[in-house]
Formats: sequence, structure tokens, C-alpha cells
Amino acid sequence: MLAETFNLLSTVPFWVAVLRIATPLIFGTLGVLLCERAGVLNLGIEGIMVAGAFTGWLTVYQGGGLWAGVAVAALTGALIGILHGWLTVSLALSQHVTGLGITLFAASLASYAYRVSFPKVDSPPTIQPFAEMSALPIPVLSAQTPLTLLALLLVPAIGYVLYRTPLGLAVRTVGENPAAAEGQGLSVTRLRIGAIMAGSALMGVAGAFLTLAAFNAFYFNMVNGRGWVCVALVVFASWRPGKALLGALLFGVFDALQLRLQQSGAGLFGVSVPYQVYLMLPYILSIVALVVMARRAAYPQALMKPYRKGER
Repeated sequence: MLAETFNLLSTVPFWVAVLRIATPLIFGTLGVLLCERAGVLNLGIEGIMVAGAFTGWLTVYQGGGLWAGVAVAALTGALIGILHGWLTVSLALSQHVTGLGITLFAASLASYAYRVSFPKVDSPPTIQPFAEMSALPIPVLSAQTPLTLLALLLVPAIGYVLYRTPLGLAVRTVGENPAAAEGQGLSVTRLRIGAIMAGSALMGVAGAFLTLAAFNAFYFNMVNGRGWVCVALVVFASWRPGKALLGALLFGVFDALQLRLQQSGAGLFGVSVPYQVYLMLPYILSIVALVVMARRAAYPQALMKPYRKGER
């Protein structure tokens, strides 16, 4: 019934699930946002998340600490970001094609490394993941891991850097008018590659969340399109960190809702529907929200436009 559907929205476990689902999207969306604010589209996010998920998990499995796993995942993302930046910024290759190539390369490399590391394993080995922050007084947050708190803290931190510091102004300038940035003595290449590295590091951490917090093992296809959702959420957010958080939470609401409706059998607003409709629900609603918001989005003017020093 309709009342049962709305009752799902008023429970603490529901909002715990929303925040857990949204966490990798927050990391990934902030990563994409940093890249695009500097004028570079990074479609390599899906592969970078897979690589970060694997390297972070493998680090912990081999005896490293959980935070060491997060650091290795971030480093993995940053290194792949250097490759992406070299191809798209230094060589001015197609950002679309390069991003898709990076996704295929990184995901395939992670898959190969897993097969080589565990050639005779029938089920994925497990680790001890991050524990919940049960000491916190807020019920929704106390059921989360420290990575979720980190993701939430990064939103105002990145917003402050982008809009309140000279570095943020420089990054936004190379995304809007790289010629003007060059005229001020700034290196467009260094700023763009630096932004790509930072953004890709966050994408790697987004993947690591899945293996070090949400689950306790590495599975193939565990990223499951979350990277593409992050790319869409940046448009929804109009390239602003605060709205990016809102978009990630909104998708989390849609996804958690469809899971609860399937489990409860309550039906969608009182109507019994096939389970495939529930699976489509978060993506359909996200597309609708994206279409509505995208009409008012002011994208960086130099986004996807290669720049060579001295050109006007």
C-alpha cells in the first residue's frame, strides 16, 4: 500500500542504507567534478574504480592496514590519472575515446592481476573490513564506516578549495578559459594533469570503499556501472560539490527504496509490479532528475577542448 511505501522512508535502517549506497558515488562524483572543472572529461572512472577496489583489497589481504589499502587505491587511481592526463592533455587525444580505453585497460588489468594472484581459488578470499563507528551519537552515522565520514567531509573541503583558494581559482580558470590562465603565467598542462590525478585518486578510493567497507572481498563486476552514474551526477550537480552530495544521496534513496520494496513486497505505491521495474527505478528517476537539472547546468566552457600552449 501507499502508506507502507512511505513508512519505509521514515526508518533509520533505510537512511543507513541510503548513505552506504551513496558513499562510493560521493567519492566518484567529486573525482569526476575535479577533472571536469579543469576541462577534462574522465570516462575512465569505471575502470579506475575497479582497479582501486582490487589494489586496495589486495593490500589488506597481503597484511597491510585498512588505511594503507585506501592509500594504495588512491595511488592507483592517481597513476592511472597520469596516463589519462598524458594522453588527453599532453597529446590532446580524444577525451571520450581515451576515457573508454582507460576503463577497458584498468578493468582488464585488475582482472588479469586477480587471476594471476589467485589462480586456483573457487570463491573470493575475504578480509576484515572497516568497522562501524558505533561510538558516534547520530544513529545513521554510527552504522557507517570511517570512509563514509571521510566522503562527507570531503564535500565542504573540496568546495572550499575550489571557491576560496587561489589553487581552486586556477583550476576553474583552466576549465573555463585556459588562454587566460596561460596569460597569468599558469601552466595549463600541469593544472589539468594535477586535477586529473586528484580526481582519479578519489575514484580509486570510491572503488576501495566497495571492497574495504561495503563488502569484504573483490568480485568481478562489483562496480556495476557506478562510475557512469557519477558522470551523470556531475551534470545533475551543475559541477558544484554540495549539489553532487545531494545527487548521490538522491540516487541512494532511489536504490534503497527499490531494495526495500522488493524485500517487503509492498508494491510500488500500492501496485504490484515485476521485480525488473524495481531494478530500473533508481536509473529512471535519476534520468528524470538529470534531464530537469541539466537544462539549467552551466558547464565549464573549455570542457573537452584540448589546449596547446600559445594557441588562441
